[in-house]
Amino acid sequence: MTYRGRFAPSPTGPLHFGSLVSALASWLDARAHRGEWLVRIEDIDGPRTVPGAAEDILATLERFGMRADATPLWQSQRVAHYRQALEQLKAGGLVYPCGCTRREIADSLLHAHARNTTLAYPGTCRSGLHGKPERAWRLRVPDGDAAIVRFDDRWQGPQAQNLATEVGDFVLRRADDQWAYQLAVVVDDADAGITHIVRGADLLDSTARQIYLQHCLGVATPAYLHVPVVTNEHGEKLSKQNGATALDSDRPLDALRAAAAHLGLDLGSEPAGTLEQFYSAATAAWAKRMEIRGSQ
Repeated sequence: MTYRGRFAPSPTGPLHFGSLVSALASWLDARAHRGEWLVRIEDIDGPRTVPGAAEDILATLERFGMRADATPLWQSQRVAHYRQALEQLKAGGLVYPCGCTRREIADSLLHAHARNTTLAYPGTCRSGLHGKPERAWRLRVPDGDAAIVRFDDRWQGPQAQNLATEVGDFVLRRADDQWAYQLAVVVDDADAGITHIVRGADLLDSTARQIYLQHCLGVATPAYLHVPVVTNEHGEKLSKQNGATALDSDRPLDALRAAAAHLGLDLGSEPAGTLEQFYSAATAAWAKRMEIRGSQ
């Protein structure tokens, strides 16, 4: 099987160290498998997109020596594909309109917590809108054992999530007419023929939903690998929202060595003096750590 991986940043600001770790891990995994590495700009969430951030991210990746094997894909140009996927799910009776407001959902979850019961969306609109205006579209998840999604993560090990009790029927098209991340990422990965997904462990919780949605749409499920996230001094995930600073493009090797160290890669005692030397050593170290045969 031909390996196709990807890095999919959201253009909410410049590339920071936490994003570099995910980018490097996905790049090294593709190179260690002698596969293709693609870049997708996840700019489908219009209100969060910062003008010029996508171009800055692509330029930073270029300066850091991570070049995609195809022209970058932009989610904002793929709305028709998301609409087609939703229509397919509608035709199969797998989705339904939801009229619940955020306040109503928050109140129902608060009451559920007080009763020590499920914290998942309670399915209020499963049987109809009951006079409410249509706000969003949700994917109906199964009950019982069929709701449990299991998968083996190449870094985190065996995983399982009960969609019915831990998530509930989840949103595919939001009340603000924006396409939900879960739908967009599944459609994009399937259309691009992505076989391996390497990303941060903050997205591990989303994987079961994406696997179930893949089954509903009849598309292949990639292999998953979730690397440890970078945290700040307060133990919070390093992100643009909590003050993560942009990478220094004039000193790429320093940041790349730090990212490799975060991934637990042994690059040897002799520090790499060029990007080519770094990537050669890092790819070999990644292949050894992940036990990827035939990478040399």
